[in-house]
Formats: sequence, structure tokens, C-alpha cells
Amino acid sequence: MDLYSGYIGRLIAELAVLPGIGNKSAQRLAFHIINMPKDQVEKLADAMTSAREHIRYCNTCYTLTDKETCPVCSDPSRNKKQIMVVENTRDMTAYEKTHKYDGVYHVLHGAINPGMGIGPSDIKLAELIKRLQSDVDEVIIATNSSIEGETTAMYISKLIKPTGIKVTRIASGVPVGGELEYIDEVTLSRALDARVEL
Repeated sequence: MDLYSGYIGRLIAELAVLPGIGNKSAQRLAFHIINMPKDQVEKLADAMTSAREHIRYCNTCYTLTDKETCPVCSDPSRNKKQIMVVENTRDMTAYEKTHKYDGVYHVLHGAINPGMGIGPSDIKLAELIKRLQSDVDEVIIATNSSIEGETTAMYISKLIKPTGIKVTRIASGVPVGGELEYIDEVTLSRALDARVEL
């Protein structure tokens, strides 16, 4: 039996497809939105639509941005000879919050996962290799400490080592199976400081 009218049910169903939002959370959000002032609901809807329309990949590092080049890549004070490779924009944001890293990034938008049919060509690896044609001294691999993240790190290391570019991996402090976006800034800073060469 459908307890809600079509509009409420549809709103709950749409919210429930978001990651981390179950049916109860979707109901709670739906009723919150319904009770918000109409102008706030319109601002929320406009923010979502505008973000979807205008967000794109940075033409250098492939993070999400609303400009051609993201703020990090366009910052002249950043060390362009040091590239940190991360799985997604959230991981990049986590490292930026440490205020300890002054290099640039490369966002893969995933990790190698043969079980899910995700291979090297399905993430931004070719774009990373192309970037290495410029003057780069070090590539810091900061993929998650999961099986997929470790597989990706080893694959990248094998690709880059023959070029003579130094390849390092973030070190201890990041637990195996831990997602970078949920780890505190101090732990991330220690992991960056204690990185090891691959």
C-alpha cells in the first residue's frame, strides 16, 4: 500500500537513489524539503540544476570545476613538478584541507577493478601519462588503501618507473580499507610526510 501521494512518493524515490541515503533518510529529507519555504526549495533546485549544467573536468588535472582550469592548476605558486594522483575529487579536497601539500593533482575518477570491469582505460590514466611529458620530478600515488587502490598504485608505478620520474606512495597512517575522504587532516599529513618510493 502506498502511504503517500504520488508527488511525495516520487520525491522519496528520487532521494533514495542517492548514495548513502536509505528509504528512512529519503523520507526525512522529503518532508524537510516539503516544509521548506518555496524560495529555498527553488534555490536548492536551481543549485542542483546549475551544478549539473556547468561542472566539468579541469583541462589539466581532471578534477571537477566550473572553469576551464581549476583553482589549484591555475595557481602560479603551486609546484607543478610534483603531481599527487588521487581517485576522486573528494580525496583531493581531503588533502587540500591539510594545507601541507603545495604540488598539483591528477584525479583518476576511479580505480582499477577487474571484478567490476574497470580497467586502466576506464580511468584517467592515459591523461596522467600525457601530463608526464612535461617537466615532472615526482608522482605521489595517493589512491585508497583498498585492494583496488593498491592495484592501481602498482599499475601506475610500473608505467612511470621506466621514465625515470620518482614515484612515491603515501605511507602508514591511512588504514587498509580506509577511504581518504573520511580520514582526518593530521593522519593525511603524516601519511604524506612518510610516503615511500615505489
